[in-house]
Amino acid sequence: MKTATPSPPVGRPHLLRRLTAEFVGTGLLVTIVVGSGIAAAQLSPDDIGLQLLENSLATAFGLAVLILMLGPVSGAHFNPVVSTVDWLIGRSARTGLPLRDLLPYVIAQIAGGIAGAVLANLMFDVGPALSTKDRVTGGHLLAEVVATAGLVLLIFALARTGRGAASAAAVGAYIGAAYWFTSSTSFANPAVTIARMFSDTFAGIAPGSVPGYVLMQLIGGALGLGLVLLFYPTASRAAGDVLVPPASSTNANV
Repeated sequence: MKTATPSPPVGRPHLLRRLTAEFVGTGLLVTIVVGSGIAAAQLSPDDIGLQLLENSLATAFGLAVLILMLGPVSGAHFNPVVSTVDWLIGRSARTGLPLRDLLPYVIAQIAGGIAGAVLANLMFDVGPALSTKDRVTGGHLLAEVVATAGLVLLIFALARTGRGAASAAAVGAYIGAAYWFTSSTSFANPAVTIARMFSDTFAGIAPGSVPGYVLMQLIGGALGLGLVLLFYPTASRAAGDVLVPPASSTNANV
């Protein structure tokens, strides 16, 4: 007997559309980070501070645009830590990312990020190579905990307080600021971290530095989750609004 294929929940686009949005969004985010880093190094070769300013501004503005563009489709997570926390917070109330969608989201984010790094290399005629930039110090690792915890707290605080519409500007601003107040320049994203090792340029990270960064980001995500539950005990009610309210509440035709 043939069984019917279950349809996606009301207000949530089909999984394939959401995964494609996560792939494209994470890919473009990494393209922005890596591409602007290459451009900055070429345009301001003798001024590291100016390079970082150019890189951070492009990333902050680009991330805000991507959230606005793809948020109504997939939630614009673009980050395995955000997706995992969304599932953890919302699982009891069944408002967040379903467990069955978590691994596909993470795979799409990592694959999209790698594709974005390759695309940036191609656009600037940079040959394929793994990064040689070693970034692991005690300060850098601590910075990744701080950056990721702050990001998680910001995202879920906005969702719980009904200010999800401000997520694009707020998250872009936070990441732009964290470029400067953290010694690691705020990777705060395992998918982006993995992807950036595929570009031996200004924004690259050596493969040997990646495991430590990812571990600290996971710890930061757990810390951020703890702070969210401390400050907003009923955060599970709004897990479905991360990062952008679902399509059913923004545009029924999305």
